[in-house]
Parts: sequence; C-alpha cells; structure tokens
Amino acid sequence: MISLTMENDKKQITFVVNPISGTQEKEQIVGLINDYVDKDKYTSEVVYTEYAGHAQKIASECAKKRHFAVVAVGGDGTVNEIARSLTHTHTALGIIPCGSGNGLARHLQIGLTPKKALEVINEGYIERIDYGTINRRKFFCTCGVGFDAFVSLKFAEAGKRGLTTYIEQSLNATLNYKPETYQVTIDGNETESYEAFLIACGNAAQYGNNAYIAPKATLTDGLLDVTVLNPFTPLDVPSLALQLFTKTIDQNSHIKTFRCKTLKIRRENPGVVHYDGDPVKMGVNLEVKIHHAGLQVIVPADDSKNFTVFDRAQEVINGIRQMNDHIFEGIRQRNNELLAQSKKRLKELTKL
Repeated sequence: MISLTMENDKKQITFVVNPISGTQEKEQIVGLINDYVDKDKYTSEVVYTEYAGHAQKIASECAKKRHFAVVAVGGDGTVNEIARSLTHTHTALGIIPCGSGNGLARHLQIGLTPKKALEVINEGYIERIDYGTINRRKFFCTCGVGFDAFVSLKFAEAGKRGLTTYIEQSLNATLNYKPETYQVTIDGNETESYEAFLIACGNAAQYGNNAYIAPKATLTDGLLDVTVLNPFTPLDVPSLALQLFTKTIDQNSHIKTFRCKTLKIRRENPGVVHYDGDPVKMGVNLEVKIHHAGLQVIVPADDSKNFTVFDRAQEVINGIRQMNDHIFEGIRQRNNELLAQSKKRLKELTKL
C-alpha cells in the first residue's frame, strides 16, 4: 500500500490499481493521484491488485470499514470487480478509466484522462444507479448471449486488448457465426421465440468504445433495455456498424427492442454469455434481472453533463470516423491475408 495522506478526520478513499489493464503507464497515474487528489477533503491510499479477484476483496474490505469511496484504476473488468463488492453499501464507486472499452465511464461522461477523472472525484458528487444480474452474476453496463458473447470469448483468447483487436475478432466471427433460437419470457408473461444473432441486455447504453447497443438505456430507470438482432445478410453489416457507433441501431429493421425488469432466456444448448464484456460458460436457462438504485457512483455534477448541440454532433462525427477507421483497417488486414494465401498457393502450383 502507498499512503498518500494521513489525516483521519477526512473522507477515506482507496485507489485500486490494476497494473496490467489497458496501455497507460500506471506509475504516472499514481503520480497524478498524489498531485491532484483534494487533500483537504480526502485521506487516500493506493493499492495494487496482485491476482484475479483481488480488487473485489479490497473493495469488500473498504466497504466493511465504510470508506467513502473505492476508485477503480483500470478497465471494465476492474470496474466490475470493485462495483460488485460495493452494491448496497455506504461506499461509492469511483472510476479512473484505463481500459480498452471504458463503457461505464463513457456512459457516465467521466473524463477519459486521469486528470479529468480526478476532477470528478474531487467534486465528490454521488448518484445512485441500477445494476443487473445474469444468473446472479452482476453487471453494470451490458450482458448478452449470441454473437457478442462469442466475440467476447474470442477477444479474451486473443491475448491482445484494444478496439482494433475487437473489430478484427468481430469481422472474423461474422463470416461463420450462425443465429440461434431463443425462448424469451418478459416479466413473467407469455414466452416468445426468436431466431436471433444476439440478445443484449443494457443497463447502460453501450458496450464501450462508443458502440451503443442500447442507445436509449439509462442507469436510473429500474429497467433493462433489451436489443434483439434478427438474422441479416453481409450486405447489412456496414449499416449496422454505422448505426452502432451513431446511437441509431434501434432504428434498424433487423432490430427489436423492449424494456423489462426481468428476462428469462432458454436456448438450445449451453454456451458462452458475457457480462460487462467478460465471457463465461452458462447453461441453457438464463435469468436477467435489474436491481434498482443499488450502487453509489461518483459522477460529474449535473452542470458538467449538459452537452451542447455541437458536443453531440461532434460525438456522432467521432463515432463515424472511429467506425470507418477500424472497418477499413479490418478490410486491409483481410486483404493482406488473402494476398499472402494467394502467393503461397501460386508457389505451390509452380512446383507442380
């Protein structure tokens, strides 16, 4: 542990650093914490995680001591670990986003630089948000079955992080992934059958990286925003990708959306699901629930969250640019692979 301030009459805040998440240099971030944390308001310490699940244990201990906040310095996995230990406690979650997706931080409009995130923490404004569970595993952004869960598994197996890797895995999987049939029961009512490419349940609006799978989702309404993507053709991929990054995917003709408090899903075979991007194997029966106002989070004050029309237009433009860059990079990589295969095949033919 690195003690940064020692006064005991101030609010206690613990920064939990995942040293292997993301690409940012953590020692630099710790230096910024030391420089920028409000020492008139907080007594603070930094703790480095040493193994998977360590962040959850640290956060649980802080909650038992009724600390003011535990700040996740890492990616979505670190945020999830800490947040699930803080539900229904007096201790708030803070975020200094350092991951590849940063879904919850983006939804909450927390600055993606350490300095901006520390400004939010120094303000100390707290809001209660909802969280979800899928077969009792807690999530704070999204969970899902189908294609997005399959890609999450491939992404985890790839050994490299970042949006480029995610896009690459998505493009590869799109060619071979087949829709599945799901029996879906909404809030205990009649069961409907869907042949779907994916079923995504959103507490927050996005997966991360400004990819909005449930663009109208809010964190405080006590409802899940469910997106069902019906089967589509390869010709539909560009428009779906564009709408995913411009908050308009719910307008696509292949999409069905609805809101609910509980969702039961029965699928034909056991397989992978994801919660906040982490893949895990589960059985054929899945139950997704929303839990209202179960987590305190340090968020920007209301006046700092009022975007102008220009801000929102720029956000859309950035989303389009980001989507185009990575799609074209994926196409370039695929063309290079095909060219290499063609050259190899040509050499084999010339030897005959």
